[in-house]
Amino acid sequence: MTATRNEADKGAWLSIAAYLLLSAVKLAVGSFTHSDALRADGLNNTTDIAASLAVLIGLRISRKPADLDHAYGHSRAETIASLVASLIMFGVGLEVLASAIDKLRSPLAGSPDWAAAWTAIACAGAIYLVYRYNLRLARRLNSGALLAAAKDNKSDALVGVGAFVGILGSRFGLPWLDPLTAALVALMIGKTAWDIFRDATHNLTDGFDERRLEDIRLTVRETPGVISVKDLKARFAGSETLVDVTLEVSRELTVGEGHAITEELERRLMEAHRIAYVQTHLEPDE
Repeated sequence: MTATRNEADKGAWLSIAAYLLLSAVKLAVGSFTHSDALRADGLNNTTDIAASLAVLIGLRISRKPADLDHAYGHSRAETIASLVASLIMFGVGLEVLASAIDKLRSPLAGSPDWAAAWTAIACAGAIYLVYRYNLRLARRLNSGALLAAAKDNKSDALVGVGAFVGILGSRFGLPWLDPLTAALVALMIGKTAWDIFRDATHNLTDGFDERRLEDIRLTVRETPGVISVKDLKARFAGSETLVDVTLEVSRELTVGEGHAITEELERRLMEAHRIAYVQTHLEPDE
């Protein structure tokens, strides 16, 4: 368990370190070469630092054990961290968009230096590698907060490619293309922020994917001793899935036999769906 926690932290720390370096490089080169797109990308990365810190804090809080005020533990701190990260990204996206629109009204006559273009594409490649690492880690640990961080990484890689294209175009006599790309960068930041916000609020309001719920229902039905599934609910608590199920079983069963059915059900759900928490209620058949 400790090793898993350390791995989750490692993904968040990697994002923080990468964004610290990339934002410094992009802002410095963007200012020196007068590239609006590269500066916008650098500002985006500064917010990513705050977002990654929110993810790290959320991961730490989510590990706290259950107490009198939190009988189910603190797992949803992960989801709250994702929500905070999305709001930070929304704010920066709006700021970058306002600046880009202002520059589009009166674009500069010159164009950014080639250094801006190569910096943009090199940084895009670096953050894409971070994205691949965090995506694999998030899937393996089933971490919503890390998945949000990975989505942010991927968005930044695409933003870097867009900045490269915009700078390249402005080098060929299209000075408006660089601020236009900065505006597109802002829209991409907003789109990623919305995706993270939507998933976080869906989970916090106990939303659950119907197709996945049907897959769980099928596993429950196939458990030996289960006559029918009278009720089934599922919800997320951070990286954990919580299931409440009411089963119809034979009224002839002993308490021990009924308990054996619930244990087999828990084993199957863990094996097939990585569900560790199952609240089961048994009712006699009619």
